[in-house]
Amino acid sequence: MRPDRLAGEAAHGAEKEERVILDQTGAATPLHGHRATDSEQDTADSLHNVVEISALQETPWQSGVGIVAPYDFALDRELWRWAPDDISLYVTRLPFVRVPVTVDQASALSDAENVARATRDLLAPEPLVVGYACASGSFVHGLEGEDRLRRSILDAGAPSAVTTSGALIRALDTLEARRIAVVTPYVDSVTERLVSYLAEHEVETVSSVGLGLLSHIWKVAYSEVVQAVREADRPEAEAIFISCTNVLTYDIIAPLERMLGKPVIAANQVTMWAALHAIGRQAVAHGQHLVDTTGLTAA
Repeated sequence: MRPDRLAGEAAHGAEKEERVILDQTGAATPLHGHRATDSEQDTADSLHNVVEISALQETPWQSGVGIVAPYDFALDRELWRWAPDDISLYVTRLPFVRVPVTVDQASALSDAENVARATRDLLAPEPLVVGYACASGSFVHGLEGEDRLRRSILDAGAPSAVTTSGALIRALDTLEARRIAVVTPYVDSVTERLVSYLAEHEVETVSSVGLGLLSHIWKVAYSEVVQAVREADRPEAEAIFISCTNVLTYDIIAPLERMLGKPVIAANQVTMWAALHAIGRQAVAHGQHLVDTTGLTAA
């Protein structure tokens, strides 16, 4: 056999015999001068799957936000989108009532005793704040009704309390908006209660659009909401509010604001914004005027 060919085969054989053991970090332990045995290969495979966990690694702390929601609430995931990674949401629902989405349903959902009972159900994991996540239930009986709901949560033992409609007023104050357009999924009688509630807080509703729905509100498409917002908008409106925590809005708030050139706020947004603000935390959102202007943009 030719010497150059012998040299080439020897080099090739040496290359094949160069074996290494890799640990999880990628560090290599070479095995020079021999082929890896089955035992060595098993060791290599075993070390490759080793994951070291330092005993000194700090366990991430979780803070809790309690949520009292209507029995038909279907948008738990939407609320989580505003929550930072180290915030857990503890969600419970109010008792079922056999009525459509009317003033009667809103009144049933605002029963202070039921809200207090739901709050107590949330206290075991020690939330730092409890939010009542229902727009109509917190505005249906006006300013006094909203205050009664908030006090029922506090009296039940919550360290802090917010309601959707209370959060709405706080958001409008923050944005310095006193004339707004309103979009709701409700029938007219419920929308009128919202307009009255706003008037009690000296907020003028310059325009309103209601979708007239009596059920399955969570199935409303983004396109329907966008169309309703465009119909409701007026030049004199300083902001637009999309009511009902069962209406999906997270993805369309920022695009609507860019399109209209004014703040657009929504029921779930203001609820989470206020609840997180109450415990000194940041809401997770980008390009949403309410979040950006209050310095609560996610890190």
